[in-house]
Amino acid sequence: MKELVQKWNSISLILRIVIGMIIGAIFGAMVSAGVLSVESWWAGFDAFITLLGSLFTGALKAVAPILVFFLVISALARAQASGNMKTIIVLYLISTFVAAFVAVLGCYIFPVDVTIATVGEVTQESPQGIGEVLSNLLINAVSNPVAALANANYIGILVWAVLLGIALRKADTNTKEVFRHVADAIGHVVRWIINCAPFGILGLVYTAVSTSGMSIFYEYGQLILVLVVCMLFIALVANPIIVFILTRKNPYPLVLRCLKDSGLTAFFTRSSAANIPVNMALCEKLGLNKDNYSVSIPLGATINMAGAAVTITVMAMTAARYVGLEVDIPTAVILSGLAAISACGASGVAGGSLLLIPLACSLFGIDPNIAVEFIGIGFIIGVIQDSCETALNSSSDVVFTATAEYRTWIKEGRDFQMGKDYAPQE
Repeated sequence: MKELVQKWNSISLILRIVIGMIIGAIFGAMVSAGVLSVESWWAGFDAFITLLGSLFTGALKAVAPILVFFLVISALARAQASGNMKTIIVLYLISTFVAAFVAVLGCYIFPVDVTIATVGEVTQESPQGIGEVLSNLLINAVSNPVAALANANYIGILVWAVLLGIALRKADTNTKEVFRHVADAIGHVVRWIINCAPFGILGLVYTAVSTSGMSIFYEYGQLILVLVVCMLFIALVANPIIVFILTRKNPYPLVLRCLKDSGLTAFFTRSSAANIPVNMALCEKLGLNKDNYSVSIPLGATINMAGAAVTITVMAMTAARYVGLEVDIPTAVILSGLAAISACGASGVAGGSLLLIPLACSLFGIDPNIAVEFIGIGFIIGVIQDSCETALNSSSDVVFTATAEYRTWIKEGRDFQMGKDYAPQE
């Protein structure tokens, strides 16, 4: 049994998820077409496969609140910035906010309707203007922290995590390390759950296809298209504009170099953390200051999450559309800020951005059960979404680290070309 588990784990998670999707789609299509009947001998298998999807979404629903709570506390308690790092951090945060806002606009221009088979038809009243949104936001923010965790009140969880994280900045190193270890431990639990994703995806796809037919893949394709287009816009339009504003030079040699040397690798590894050595080597080739990039690159893998912000925002807006909510522009701006903040806690965990979807959905008062269903959809489309998201996140780390350094070179009157190799600066 141990050898069987090891062989299973040695297979790429993407491949395992694809296999689960295919098996679930085949059996679901057979039920939908009447080849298999849930009123015959297949009834037991139908219940078992459906249970796999329910167990997976149930585990995600249980772990997501505590994951958000400890990730944010740990990140804020240990955050440090000095010198040129302040410029880099500001660029990281601006880019993440812009990404979330672009995703909002993308959802307005290309709205997507999705089908959820495991939740009945749900309708909710739209918030009556920005006043009601802010009122609900403030009420949820001061909720009892224990009750917030128990009831999956993500606004309350986020606020208490931020307050505790800031307060713990004055704590000694050992105390901060305790919270880091707790966050890491929860991250390991999440990885165990994600390792079971192929079985959960099998159940979710089976249930969706057997109920709604193969048309759901058309819906998922539309969702993937919106996500990818938004991420491409950030990488090729929004980020270059930010770079140009700070350097007044053509940004594309740098942007394209980072996409080629960093983005391509990150696309296939699907891990910002695993791509840190690649980014460090690229920074060295560009001649950047090692004192800066040795801090900014690992930090970027934590807080520079434009791709995650796009994913969180698009899925939250799609969930709002599913329950019949109309999101006005002021509320969308608040969503962009909330997505930017929550995205900063998405690193280091497989599927981390998907687990933060309920946090954004809570802004609209969407039922956590529905939000978790969208996490499941996220894992189904994650074969493409997660690769594009990681490529954007990781390549942007080098783009903004280099931009901050180039800005210093310009002030010093140094002659250089964007994206070209130079002798390392010690």
